[in-house]
Amino acid sequence: MMRRSLAIALLLAASTASLAQQSGDVDLRPPGMQIDNIEVQDLPIGMTPETSGVTPWSEALSISGDIFGEQVDEAYGAFQRGYFLTSLALALPRAERGDPAAQTLIAEIYAKGLGVAQNLATASGWYALASKNGDKVATFELALMYQDGKGVPKSRERATELFQKAADQGSIPGKYNLGLLYVEGRYLTPNLVKAAELIREAADTGMPEAQYDYGSMLIEGAGVAPDPAAGAEWIGKAADQGLVEAQVDYATMLYLGENVPRDRAAATTWYSRAANAGNAVAQNRYAKLLAAGENVAIDLESAAMWRALARRQGLTDPQLDKMLVSIPTDELARAEERARYWPGSPPTAVAEANVPAPATETTKAQ
Repeated sequence: MMRRSLAIALLLAASTASLAQQSGDVDLRPPGMQIDNIEVQDLPIGMTPETSGVTPWSEALSISGDIFGEQVDEAYGAFQRGYFLTSLALALPRAERGDPAAQTLIAEIYAKGLGVAQNLATASGWYALASKNGDKVATFELALMYQDGKGVPKSRERATELFQKAADQGSIPGKYNLGLLYVEGRYLTPNLVKAAELIREAADTGMPEAQYDYGSMLIEGAGVAPDPAAGAEWIGKAADQGLVEAQVDYATMLYLGENVPRDRAAATTWYSRAANAGNAVAQNRYAKLLAAGENVAIDLESAAMWRALARRQGLTDPQLDKMLVSIPTDELARAEERARYWPGSPPTAVAEANVPAPATETTKAQ
């Protein structure tokens, strides 16, 4: 059994997951755009003048090299600088000539509503056109739109086809998501071996979600020969990159000495990191360590604060409650106040921190 739900893994580093403002299974595209092999003349490409009054051509030219190599790309440079309408104006002529990178850039602008009204239907059309012209990013983004029904009819079947196409075009997120679909086995014939191959490819590129999932597959022998030690190493890599679920699992392995040498001090550090990232399980476990003084100094007040934060997310623990039964009333009150303002500090604490210390006899003499 995989350690987490596969449904949470449909993502991209520069994902359009924030496009949740439109929903439903209705095709939002106007007549003539309700297909994926549309031509550029079918797309609305109206423009609005740049509102800032700035024409950032020279600045745009100076920052595009890291993305496009030796090719100077004014459209992407303007996009990176936040001049979205300028970027749109520069990209449109190239898009009309069939440049898939420019078409994808336009899709991003409409998808995120950057300088223009957000229009997922228009974005899906540009993504479709760029995908048809071979852009793997556009293919993946279009797959996500079909996956979630954003701007196009919701269709897991069509999304699966597009994830396959994106993978064939060399998209690492496409390969990863295709691997998850092989695990899920609803829209593709279940194939754990193929899933492990695809997820391993993504893990090798440094994708933390893939590292975590591949590590879990190694531990469980899902699609690969069992190798718990190697699996723990992959999960540790994902933890190093900040994947909170991996940090919690890796901390537990270290605490128990499961598949790794036991190191409870390191486990405490990982629980602390995940707790500070907002994970309820880590908050609860870190509270226990603080209450018991295990590898850290006993701190009942901080333990009570972490308990309150975990409770806020619906996680209760009678054992932890017993550990904190002796906490003084004033410490418990401060803990609850700290939890209310977390991750900031309560106003009273800030005010007290700014009160000058009383003058000593030495300072008076000076």
